[in-house]
Amino acid sequence: MSIPLLDLKQQYQAIRTEIMRVTEEVYESQTFILGKRVEEFESDFARYCHARHAVGVSSGTDALLVALMVLDIKPGDEVIVPAYSFFATAGVVERLQAIPVFVDIELRSFNIDPADIAENVTSRTRAILPVHLYGQIADMEAIRAIADPAGIPIVEDAAQAVGAELNGRRTGTLGTAACFSFFPSKNLGAFGDAGAVTTDDEALFERLLDYRVHGMRPKYFHHSVGGNFRIDALQAAILNIKLRYLDQWTEARQRNAATYEELFTAAGVGEAIVLPAVLPGRRHVFNQYIVRFPEGRGRRDAVLAALRAESIGCEIYYPLPLPDQQCFRQLPSAARPYPNSRAASEQTLAIPIFPELTREQISTVVDAIAKALS
Repeated sequence: MSIPLLDLKQQYQAIRTEIMRVTEEVYESQTFILGKRVEEFESDFARYCHARHAVGVSSGTDALLVALMVLDIKPGDEVIVPAYSFFATAGVVERLQAIPVFVDIELRSFNIDPADIAENVTSRTRAILPVHLYGQIADMEAIRAIADPAGIPIVEDAAQAVGAELNGRRTGTLGTAACFSFFPSKNLGAFGDAGAVTTDDEALFERLLDYRVHGMRPKYFHHSVGGNFRIDALQAAILNIKLRYLDQWTEARQRNAATYEELFTAAGVGEAIVLPAVLPGRRHVFNQYIVRFPEGRGRRDAVLAALRAESIGCEIYYPLPLPDQQCFRQLPSAARPYPNSRAASEQTLAIPIFPELTREQISTVVDAIAKALS
């Protein structure tokens, strides 16, 4: 049985009529940049995140970039980031000629380790950028206990965690600002690149509005140097349709995760595989379902090969920690050991978790992994 890592076609077919109607309305309006559709999505998305404001932007990467820009991150400033994440988390810091300061992760959650943050805060730290990786919120209470007394802004990288919660509070409200990606593979995915920044800070919100249009207000009057970070009206219209279904899709992902745990337990794989942990007080939205093979890279790669031989989708996120990337090796913090980040890179594998996945498909994936481990 061929099983993809992600199947967006099923999702699209279920809402195709609504999508075609709203896209036709955008075509008829001939308003493709900002406008009413963007304002409607921003209002609805802010409400979904329980945030005061949301600003739609051109991608998740640009969301991170513009958030740091409006916080006035300058060349030479230090920004603390996890050593294990998607490249953009550290890439945007480097683009501003600031200094990414890498810290290790907690292996149980794959999220940034607050204890390691505390060890690396200096007088030059100007922001902390925790990532809610794979759909589970980082330990924001511990991170805020470090950042708030020092007056250090926190920018949540919530690219993979739309709708995730910590003790009833959603991503988008746990820091100074939060950044979201609507890349098609995300739980809330656009039909191309798109993103958003949420904030409860009124002054920051006003700056975000200006910075996404070259620092311009009113037209042709520029008070700062921003960028072209605008979200397309077409993407905003599509996202607003999909937003109505997001909780339904999230619940399906959570059911699939529970089915995996049930079937892996029944398969008797024991300690050969470590399943994702849902930490206390969390609403985990499972953007990815990540299994870990503590015996190391050899065992992980053998399972990877076995799944691909059976046409079962799987992927390694991420095969190289950020400090080991060629473009970051010269940074002072890159020389530090990152045992948990390197273990995650060598031991983890993503397997299918998309909402439309059936129990039969999940059983096929589990059986294939159990066979490879035997």
